[in-house]
Amino acid sequence: MDTPTAKKFCILGAGTSGLAVAKNFRQAGIEFDCLEREDDIGGNWHFGKPASSVYASTHLISSKRLTEYTDFPMPESYPEFPSHHQVLAYLRDYARTFGLYDHIQFNTSVLKVKPSSAGWTVQLERGEERPYRGVVIANGHNWHPRLPEYSGVFSGEVFHSSTYKYSSTMQGKRVLVVGGGNSGFDLGVEAAIHAKEASISLRRGYHVLPKVFKGKPIDAWSESVLAWRWPLWVRRLGAKLVVRWVLGPPEQAGLPKPDHRLFESHPILNSQLHHHVAHGDLRVRSDIAELQGKTVRFVDGSEAQFDMIIYATGFHLHFPFMDAKYLNWKKKRPQLFLNVFHPERDDLFFAGLIQPDSGQWGLVDYQAQLIARYLQARTSRPEIANWFAQLKRRPQTRLGHGIRYIDSPRHLLEVEHFSYRRRLRKLIAKFS
Repeated sequence: MDTPTAKKFCILGAGTSGLAVAKNFRQAGIEFDCLEREDDIGGNWHFGKPASSVYASTHLISSKRLTEYTDFPMPESYPEFPSHHQVLAYLRDYARTFGLYDHIQFNTSVLKVKPSSAGWTVQLERGEERPYRGVVIANGHNWHPRLPEYSGVFSGEVFHSSTYKYSSTMQGKRVLVVGGGNSGFDLGVEAAIHAKEASISLRRGYHVLPKVFKGKPIDAWSESVLAWRWPLWVRRLGAKLVVRWVLGPPEQAGLPKPDHRLFESHPILNSQLHHHVAHGDLRVRSDIAELQGKTVRFVDGSEAQFDMIIYATGFHLHFPFMDAKYLNWKKKRPQLFLNVFHPERDDLFFAGLIQPDSGQWGLVDYQAQLIARYLQARTSRPEIANWFAQLKRRPQTRLGHGIRYIDSPRHLLEVEHFSYRRRLRKLIAKFS
């Protein structure tokens, strides 16, 4: 690089979030280095890399139109729910199209990030220290596995969903999947198809929506309903009718009855789960009470033998390269305006620190646009920059648009995508 790093921003990670920030910074003329520990882009979607938690059969959960970047549509030839191979190809095309590869330094791991008098000091694993004007944390939040603690010890094979890769590991084995999110239900279906015996352990019942309704992705229907400004109670009623029409009540299919209202937990989209439960290929079990060798005892008193347990139990929020005191860490997570902006610092930002109910990369694209506009305004339009600086210091509001999510770790970053996107767009327009 022909300019000192002290004049640049440092973007940590070249996954889906880091790429969106890099593209918008490049278009805005903001100098940056993007540091990536792997030898290529893609982050979580680069199957087979240590940072990737996808497995061989992974496809997008949200549809391609609700997932793609704002100015780079996925190819028409792609199915509604592309595979991880197609996703990585799309991300590579995105990076090439916007000239990002020249700004990414691969095989570069960050050991520590700490404030300095001029901004931030980034210490690389190889020992080098670099001064930077500011930092954008875009390393993702689905990489540090969260494992439950149970009484006793299991003597069979144990995987977290992030380390499970191929269905061949299930063949001929009695498999228990633990967890009721999208990954848990997808892996439960995979076990029903490939394992000798398959069970799924659930702490509570969940509302499951079909991925497709009348030939159209369910999230596309939801997008239309949100655009029509239907109130929450009407959207709940409509979704409930769709579920009863297509899948039937969960308790009639052999699943536990949900203990919460629709949309109060992260939406689960799965069109195959009910089929395999109804056919007896997947047995639904209660929460685990105790592990005894290969015997698992459940809270309802039942017991069963298993050869393998796969924990689809989510991830911890973890930023090992930075002291939590610099992140405004409160209530188990960084407290940030829109989950992006530090309330006090104007040189530290997060990208992708959200768990939206639909889509992701388009929202992160808007986050990156807003960061870039704010940084530009700090030199060219100080009055609007000062207004925004005051705004981001105010007490944070809920991002559920009237929805109160279940109080659990998986909902720490949950946002209602439609209202969140609208708010980002309105703020971007303020700077335009």
